[in-house]
Amino acid sequence: MKESWKTILTAFFAGILGALVFTWTFAAWQPNPQANPIVEENGKSISVKRGETGLVNTPDFVQASALSTPSVVFIKTISDAQMGEMDFFEMLFGGGGQRQVSGTGSGVIFTADGYIVTNNHVIEGADKIEVIHQKKSYEGKVIGIDPSADLAIVKITAKNLPAIKRGNSKDVQVGEWVLAVGNPFNLTSTVTAGIVSAKGRDIQLLRGQFPIESFIQTDAAINPGNSGGALVNARGELVGINTAILSRTGSYTGYGFAVPVDIVAKIFNDLIQYGEVQKAFTGLSVMDLSSKIAEQYNIQLENFDVAAVTNVESGSEADKAGIKEGDVITKINNDIITGKSSFEEVISYYRPGDKIKITYKSGKQIKETTLMLTNREGTTGVLKRTVYSAEKVGADLETVSKVERDKMGIQSGVRVVKVKRGLFARLRIEEGFIITAINRRPVHEPSQVEGILAEIEGKVYIEGVTKEGQRGYYSFFF
Repeated sequence: MKESWKTILTAFFAGILGALVFTWTFAAWQPNPQANPIVEENGKSISVKRGETGLVNTPDFVQASALSTPSVVFIKTISDAQMGEMDFFEMLFGGGGQRQVSGTGSGVIFTADGYIVTNNHVIEGADKIEVIHQKKSYEGKVIGIDPSADLAIVKITAKNLPAIKRGNSKDVQVGEWVLAVGNPFNLTSTVTAGIVSAKGRDIQLLRGQFPIESFIQTDAAINPGNSGGALVNARGELVGINTAILSRTGSYTGYGFAVPVDIVAKIFNDLIQYGEVQKAFTGLSVMDLSSKIAEQYNIQLENFDVAAVTNVESGSEADKAGIKEGDVITKINNDIITGKSSFEEVISYYRPGDKIKITYKSGKQIKETTLMLTNREGTTGVLKRTVYSAEKVGADLETVSKVERDKMGIQSGVRVVKVKRGLFARLRIEEGFIITAINRRPVHEPSQVEGILAEIEGKVYIEGVTKEGQRGYYSFFF
């Protein structure tokens, strides 16, 4: 009996001792979860710090969020929209039914004294703009817009605001982590994370004769209300203004697009300094090189990462320099040109009067030339936008530039900038419509619209071009 107990006790203590030895051995062999991982590089073992470039890369977005969210505001807009058809009360009293249409979006504080960048489509058509920052409400005033880049500048009366720190969109890399900061679905200060999926995207989104489309594409979730918000890098620096999503449902499906901050900064400075973007023109129309275009212009190239010249404006600086259809642009100054969007982006950084060096291939020859960039009227001076308020017809009007007239093939034209209460609203004349003639009489200046309409009795026939670039007309009786 004693021998049995001795055997049992010996086995029991041996088991405990074996378990302790196994535990100590396994713990010593098991890697420390807090230690830096060891990887092989060039045949040598190196330690890769967590959070830095290497096998382990888990960026911490807390600091980036803390730096950027105070600089993003919530924007609410209210519009007093005129009813399209005359009702009984309008016929009696000459007024008109009206409704309030409100929308929401985001904006980014660009300077500490109250200048805010947002999308043009966020504030377009608004009669009142309310900016909410850290639960405080401010009245916003539109300082300037650029529909060609879907950007607008709004000013609020405030000081010492937390202006966002700006990065450099040229330095943004595909695969880099980014954050989208905004107010989707009226939820203030929302942050989503993703990566840069692509750069230089042209998605045929923007309207106007000369849109700038060279978007940063990201898979950071962007939803309605994010428009005008910030796209920031992992350091909390602004690299783009969130503008659009590609979606059949109207909500995020994996594709978001932002205007690069380098373009934003140039447009911001122009609008503040001149009241209008000083857009530069080369006299060239370019497209991405494809097999079809290469065949059409007999372009012999293996590398299609260039911009193919498809039209040269007669008498332009490019025409005088000898650039021809079928030539391909490879470089502007030190910037490599890979297609239409990169060509337009690089040109957008310059102003009329600037000189650029263009490297291009014509046939089998590599050539260089220097071009003087011009403005929309074909000169090199600073242009300021002049909007004429035509109270008698209820609209704001402006003259169409020479560059636009040449592109559309029209001799004259006055654009409808904004429709207010009055005749144009009742006729449902759309904003952006270009009036070329009234009852066959060409229209060159905004004041002519009121003058001609005041003289007419009976049938009125307004000819023009729609904002989509199609010929159209309005017909009615006085």
